[in-house]
Parts: sequence; structure tokens; C-alpha cells
Amino acid sequence: MAAFPRIVLKKGKEKPLLRGHPWVFSGAVARLEGDPQPGDTADLYASNGQFLGRGHVNPNSQILLRILTHEKELLTADFLRERIVKAHLRREPRLIGETNAYRVVNSEGDLLPGLIVDRYGEVLVLQCLTAGMERWKGLLVDLLVQEFKPQSVYERSDTPTRKEEGLPEAMGLHYGRGIPELIEIAESGCRFNVNPKSGQKTGFYLDQRENRLLVQGWAQGRDVLDCCCYTGGFSIHAGRGRATTLTLVDTSKEALARAGEHLSLNGLDPLPHLLIRGDAFEVMRGLESGYDLIILDPPPFAKKKSDLPTASRGYKDLNLQAFRLLRRGGLLLTFSCSHHMGWDLFQKVVFSAAVDSGQGVQLLGRRGQAIDHPIHLCHPEGEYLRGLICRVL
Repeated sequence: MAAFPRIVLKKGKEKPLLRGHPWVFSGAVARLEGDPQPGDTADLYASNGQFLGRGHVNPNSQILLRILTHEKELLTADFLRERIVKAHLRREPRLIGETNAYRVVNSEGDLLPGLIVDRYGEVLVLQCLTAGMERWKGLLVDLLVQEFKPQSVYERSDTPTRKEEGLPEAMGLHYGRGIPELIEIAESGCRFNVNPKSGQKTGFYLDQRENRLLVQGWAQGRDVLDCCCYTGGFSIHAGRGRATTLTLVDTSKEALARAGEHLSLNGLDPLPHLLIRGDAFEVMRGLESGYDLIILDPPPFAKKKSDLPTASRGYKDLNLQAFRLLRRGGLLLTFSCSHHMGWDLFQKVVFSAAVDSGQGVQLLGRRGQAIDHPIHLCHPEGEYLRGLICRVL
């Protein structure tokens, strides 16, 4: 077996890797031996010569190496197949009968850095986010077809991570017949139409599934305000949970139109509802108080660490308005999907909004991403969705 390029760490930089972190940053490297190209396999060593792992290297990226294994094993088709099959088997027992739309592979959370695979019925949607996974794309498609026998495999590799890896965006059909404009999915008794070609993420916010179900259980007899509603996922669950009224707010004309279609698809047309197109900050200021349940699920305000001060002000403003609009006993389910907004800061921002609103507020719990979006404990960067459940006293 030919020797792979070697990455040797600076003294003392091996500690995170020994604890299982899968990333090697360029600043931790003493030397790079060989001439690896983006996507090549490389071996990692500590300064004392200890072997630490093997993975995909990209000399053009700040993350120089993404570790796939801590053993000196070949990264073959069988290796990749085993990882994908195990990832799927971990999900099946919890999801059968609940939904036909879920994440099959969640990158580092499933020990496959740079790979996302989502399922929408008989369609698999693939994201190759790194040079290594890009190199494996043809093999990945073949394995997915063999293991899942889908009607189609479609690629949605259009995230900023690709640019950081020196890769262009890539979208298109890799297997099967052309996918329909809309794919109907089922989720805990609710029906949704998903567009994998142009929808948010790979077509739908699969990571909020369990939080939508939570709202369904809370909604009976409540007036619900769903801000940044996208295509109405939370509202449909609230309607199915016998909410009294629904108010949906989003900036996107297309998303609101789809939300209206989802109300009809789920037989919720008779339920009093209002679709408001506009910026949530502006719309909420113009609403009168009197809601029993508010959901805040805005887009990420902090895409990089330097955005945190501005993001904190934005999150505080939204939550301040929410507390103002809630009746006594009302519930707020508020989210941040900004990775850089940690739990402590997000909680401080929400509590500051509560204090400024003049309301007495209880914290009832925390929420995160759904079970099919696992986070490896040694890779905290994989946790991005943070939610707080608050009640106005």
C-alpha cells in the first residue's frame, strides 16, 4: 500500500484530536509531507510520531483535514457503505410510521464529515460539502442507489461551505427520472409539499420536526402567532392540534403561498387564519397583544462570530415584541439557528428581552435539533439549533 501524505501537528496540538474532534486546522500543523491535492486521503500524526487518524485533506481550506477514522484502514467503498448503513439503521426504529422525510446522514454526527443525505419519500437529496466528499460523489450515488433503491438521487450542494473548500455550487439529478416540482411528505399526521430543487436547506426544515410536534400538543384553544413561518410547518401542526386562530408571518410571497396550500392540503381552511407578508420586526410592532402561543424561528443572524453583537440586538428585539404580544400564561418557543450564538448568550438575550418587556417569565425548557440530526459529543460545532420554551406569568 502506497504511503499517504502525512500531516504532523505542532507540539501540544494533538489534545482535541485525542478526545475525538474530527477537524485539524491549518494553524495547528507543523508540517505537511507530500503534495496532497484537495480531496486526497492523508494521515495525521502528533509531534511525537503517534498516529492520530486518517481522512480527507484540503490544503486550500482553513480546516486542513477532516478525520474519517482513527485506524489505519483503507477508505474503500465498503468502508463508506458501512457508515451509511449504520447511520440509517440508527434512525429507522424511531421514524418508521412517523414520517417519510428525514435526514439519513448528518455529516460529522454520523462520522462522515462533509456528507448530508436527506430523504423525501422516494427521493434522496445529497449534499457534498467538502473536497473529499466531492471526490467520492459518483461512489456515493452508486451506494445510495444500491442500499435505498430510491426513484431519484438529486444534488443540492449549494451551501457556503463549498466556497470555503474551493468548490463551485453543484445542483442536479444524478440518478432516476426527473423529480417532480413538489414532493408530498407526511409528518406525524400532517402533509406538506416539498421542493428539493429550490426550497430552504434541502427542501424543508427537517431539524424542527420534533419541535413542530411539541407545538401540536400545546395548541388546543390557543391563538397562535408563527413568525418567520416559511411554508407553515409549525402552523399546520398547531392547526391539527386544534388551535383557535393562526397568524403566519414571512417575508417570502412564495413561502406564504405554499403555507396557504398546506392549510388546504390538511383540511384547515375553515380555521380562522391570517397570512401576513412582511418583515417580522415590522409586523410584530404593528400587532395587538392577545396571543397564547408564539413561535419565533428566524434565519441565522450571526453567520460569523463578528456578527454576534448585531445578532444579539436582533434576537432581543424579536423576543421583546413576542413577550409584549403574549397574554398571561402564554407560551413562547423561540429559536436561534446561528451556530456562533451559544446557549448562554442566547438565554441572556431572551431573558434581557423579558426584563425589558416588564413581564414575569419562566423558562420551561430547552429544545434542539431532531433526533435524525445527531451531534457527535466531540464535535460541538455540530450543534446549531437552540430553542427556549418560555411562559409569561
